Amino acid sequence: MISRKLMLHITCFTLSATAWQAQAGDDASAETFTVGMGAQSAPRYSGSDQRHWLAGPVIQTRDNAFFFDSLKGVGYDLQADNGLYLEHTLGFSLGRADRNSTWRDGSNKLKGMGNIDAAVNTAIAVGWSATPWLSFEGKATLPLSDGQGVHYQTSATLLPVQNNADTVALQSAALFGDRRYMNTFYGVSQKQSERTDFAPYQAAGGFYGVDSSLTWSHQFTPHWGSVVSVDYAWLSDHAGKSPIVDQRGGTTLNLGVLYTF
Repeated sequence: MISRKLMLHITCFTLSATAWQAQAGDDASAETFTVGMGAQSAPRYSGSDQRHWLAGPVIQTRDNAFFFDSLKGVGYDLQADNGLYLEHTLGFSLGRADRNSTWRDGSNKLKGMGNIDAAVNTAIAVGWSATPWLSFEGKATLPLSDGQGVHYQTSATLLPVQNNADTVALQSAALFGDRRYMNTFYGVSQKQSERTDFAPYQAAGGFYGVDSSLTWSHQFTPHWGSVVSVDYAWLSDHAGKSPIVDQRGGTTLNLGVLYTF
C-alpha cells in the first residue's frame, strides 16, 4: 500500500492534465477516472532507521464534488468562490506491525510491542486557496473503528510552476496528536517494556513533528503522466524521545505513473 502522501502528487498530476486540456481547447469535464501504479521507498515506520520498498495500484474517480480514491478513501469536497473549501473523507489506516511487512509500516525491531490494528477513519479538512498558487489547510483525522486517538495537521502548499505539462508543489505541514494517538504510535507501556528491550515511555500530546515535500508532476500527453516527490519528516521531542525512535528525520521517495481517461 502506498502512503497517503502520494495524494499531493496525484493532485499535481490532475492539475497538469486539466491545464493541458484547457490549452488544447477541450471541454473540462467534472467526471474523471485515473488509474496507475505507485512505488515508494520509505522508513519501515515513523522513527525507523530501516527502509523498505512498497508498490501498489492507484485508482481515483471523481463525479463533480464526490470522489473515490484508493489512497484517500471516499468523500466529497466543496469550494466557494472566495477560495474557501471543505473536504470530508471516509478512509482506512493500516496501523503498524511488530515485524517486517511488505504492505504496511512495521519492523522486526518492534517485536513484542504488538500490532496497531487497522482502523476505519474519517478526516475533515478546511482550507483556503489564497491564490491559484498558494493554499492553507487544517485537517483532523479521527478513528471510527478503534480508539487510536486523533491527529491533526496544518499545512501550506506553494505551486511555483503550473503549466500544461508541469506542476511543481512545495508543501510543509506541522503535525499534532492527542495523548492517545501519541502513545499508540510512540509510547511504550509497562507491559510492552516487559516484552521488549524498550524502556517505558509516556508521550505527551501536542506538536510532534514537521513533514515537508517537493513534488514534480509531468504530463506526457493529455492522458499519460508521472509524479516524483521527495518527502522529509522530522520528529520533535514528544515523539523523537521515544525509545522506539532510532532517528528523528526520515526521507520518503514516491514515484508514480498515471493514466487519466
